[in-house]
Amino acid sequence: MPRMSRRTLLRSMAVGGAAVSAPGLLTACSTESGGSDVSNAGKKLAPWPAHRPAKGPRPDRAPTDAGVQAGYTSYPADLVKSVSRTPGDGSTVKVMSVSFGTPPKPASANRFWAAVENALGVKIEYTIVSQADYQKKMATVMAADPEALPDVINLFSGFVLPREAEFVQRRAEDLTPYLSGAAIADYPNLANIPTHAWRDMGRIGGRIHGMPLERPLPGSTLWLNQGLFTDAGMKEGWTSTDFAAVAKRATGGRTYALGAAAGSLFGNAVHSAAHNAPQEWAVTEGGAFRPGCADERYKAAIAFQAELRKSGCYHPDATSISQIDLTTLYYNGTVGSMQDGFGAYLPKFRESRGKLTPAAALPYSVDGEPGGIVAARRSFGYTVLKKARKERIELLLRVLDYLAAPFGSEEWELVHYGVEGTHFTRGEDGSPQPTKLGEVENNTNLPLKYLAEGPQVLFVPGMPEAVRALHAWQQKTVPRAVRNASYGLQSRTKNAQGTTLKALLDDTVTGIVAGRLPLSEWDAAVKKWRARGGDRMAEEFAKDFAANT
Repeated sequence: MPRMSRRTLLRSMAVGGAAVSAPGLLTACSTESGGSDVSNAGKKLAPWPAHRPAKGPRPDRAPTDAGVQAGYTSYPADLVKSVSRTPGDGSTVKVMSVSFGTPPKPASANRFWAAVENALGVKIEYTIVSQADYQKKMATVMAADPEALPDVINLFSGFVLPREAEFVQRRAEDLTPYLSGAAIADYPNLANIPTHAWRDMGRIGGRIHGMPLERPLPGSTLWLNQGLFTDAGMKEGWTSTDFAAVAKRATGGRTYALGAAAGSLFGNAVHSAAHNAPQEWAVTEGGAFRPGCADERYKAAIAFQAELRKSGCYHPDATSISQIDLTTLYYNGTVGSMQDGFGAYLPKFRESRGKLTPAAALPYSVDGEPGGIVAARRSFGYTVLKKARKERIELLLRVLDYLAAPFGSEEWELVHYGVEGTHFTRGEDGSPQPTKLGEVENNTNLPLKYLAEGPQVLFVPGMPEAVRALHAWQQKTVPRAVRNASYGLQSRTKNAQGTTLKALLDDTVTGIVAGRLPLSEWDAAVKKWRARGGDRMAEEFAKDFAANT
């Protein structure tokens, strides 16, 4: 099999998002953050921005209110113009975001960077932070002098940053006057962001402080080598017993049916959702919050994974291998599956062409109950602005409005592919195909998409069959999505201790599945988690939920 370059794999990771992260503990933050009240309880809540869907090309596969995405089997022939004038004034805008790519060429030698600056009418001074360094860098930024903050900051949802909400409330501009209700009409592309993304971003102290990066409803997904699993007996409507048998048959020699990466808990999100266990938090009809870790179905999923590991179905380095290296093993056939974000479909189909056919796994049933899938937080992080005078905030919002252009627009094409003839050419279906320059100058290495982006759609250039398969999969699985009830809500305890408490549970799951700990250790870990802050989180989420509903 051809070897994948590290650059290609990083590009693939960037498109898919961070399905797996190894959280670390931040110890630094603003010394003033301790007294902030970020809860929404008892506050007058700012109305969500009025959603005004953009006019664009008609999809070939229709979206649904339940969360199935619009699908495009071909690239729009006639692009619309979504921004009427250059948003900037020639000034310099300092921005900062997470990145999953290699560092870009400097602005002075980067034609993609120059083209975007010209379209925006500003000079972009970009601080690009790799995922591996993100927590450490954010600790420094959050503790720094407020005047030293970048104008625009991406707060990535892949980590729990201690006292993040307090930092945002104290240091970022309150955008309520600009975006709440009908006010957002001044920024049509931001108004095109669906309400579900704003809700999952959430309010802080009743106010709107950021702009969400909208994401599809499916979250962590088990991506299969379809041929391998089909040959091993995979079938629609399979049970957990069937899954275990297929995984065993698909494992042999140096091929392992199940791959996993450090921090993924052996793909626990996928398996716990298949068992219909709450994904971190569930809420009762009466508004009480119940932790997923205390649910017997979650414990059953851990036990099921431990049996899969005992039978040899997991790659032996499942607790130590990086997600990037795991992706290499998936493409070269060493592992037959891997957990990744649903958004990873684009690189999965493009990079594996000619090697294997990727497929999102249908969940197996457990004890006669159809399995669920992970419902993602519909906001892949959010963007905040440094406090500034009104005119400056309006300029920054115009810049972000341009970056949030919808699929099927001239602005979307520029921000995602660059300049035609320089960074891309047209394929037979009219879709952009990167040139050699476009492989190194793009919005993975210059990650503008993590500052603002329009609603996601299903589209794989030149592969209409992939779009049809993904849309059909969503129609079957979206109704069974298991959502974390805490999305968009505030908890003071989680803001302060969430990273430490999560590590306690994660380490125990990994230890049990790996065979280092007995299953009986789970109940003791949950008891400790509840006593150290879990029960307080439940009370705080319940109060915030009541305020928001």
